[in-house]
Amino acid sequence: MDEAEVSGAAWEAQQDETECARTELPPPGRLSKPYLVRTELEAILDDLDEGDRVPSERELAVRFGVARETVRQALRDLLVEGRIRRQGRGTVVSRPKMVQPLSLRSYTEGALSLGRIPGRILVTWEDIPADADTSRELGLPAGAQVMHLERVLLADGERIGLESTFLPLTRFAGLRDNYDPTTSLYAAVRASGVEFASAVERIETVLAAPREAALLECTTALPLLLLHRRSVDDHGEPIERIRALYRGDRIAFEAKLGK
Repeated sequence: MDEAEVSGAAWEAQQDETECARTELPPPGRLSKPYLVRTELEAILDDLDEGDRVPSERELAVRFGVARETVRQALRDLLVEGRIRRQGRGTVVSRPKMVQPLSLRSYTEGALSLGRIPGRILVTWEDIPADADTSRELGLPAGAQVMHLERVLLADGERIGLESTFLPLTRFAGLRDNYDPTTSLYAAVRASGVEFASAVERIETVLAAPREAALLECTTALPLLLLHRRSVDDHGEPIERIRALYRGDRIAFEAKLGK
C-alpha cells in the first residue's frame, strides 16, 4: 500500500470516528460484548410470550461464545428495563410495563383504565408535625399537624409503588372515621366535598434505600421513579402533598400534550 493509500485509509478511519462520535455510537467493531449479547437477547425475547422461560446464563454463554459474566451483565440490563423478571431460580419474560397517565385521576382509576387490578397495603397512618417543605406546600404554620399515610401500591397483586401522602389534619380529620386506607383516597376526598382542580408534579430518578427496597421487594440497585405532587382545589387551597416511589422496571408514565 503506497503513502497515498495509507493517507486515504487514515482519513476514512477518522471520518468513521467522527461520525460515530456525532451519533454517540462506538466505532464499527468496537461495540461491547454485553451490548451485542443484549441485542441478541432482545431478539430472542421478541419471539417469546409473557411467562416463557429465558435460557440460563450457561446456555446463553455457550450459544454466544462469551463468558457468563458478559451474559449476566446483559441480563441485568434487561431486568432493570422490565423485559424479564426472576421467578424461583430462573428467569422468565415479564409482562409489559404499566403505563400510568399523568393526570388528576387517582391511582385506582388509572390502573383500572389499563385493565389492571389496583390494591394497597397500609404501612403507616399517623398524625405528625409537618416538616418545613410540607408546611410550605400545604400552606400551614411551621410544625402544624398533618395526616400521613404511607401505602404500598399494588397492580394485580404485584408491588409497584410506595406512596406517602400528607394532608392538613384540620381539613381532613374526618377521614379517620370512615376511610378504608386500602381504597382510593381521591374518592374519599371527593366524597367529603373537596374537588381536585389542578396539580404540579415533578419526576426524577433515584435508587431505593434499604427500607424502601424491602417494602417494594426489589434490590437497592433498581432505579426508581420518584414523583412529587402538590394538589389544590377550585379555590387554590392545598389538598395534599405526595412523595411516591415507583419501580422503574414495572411502571412508566405518559403525558398527553397539546396546544
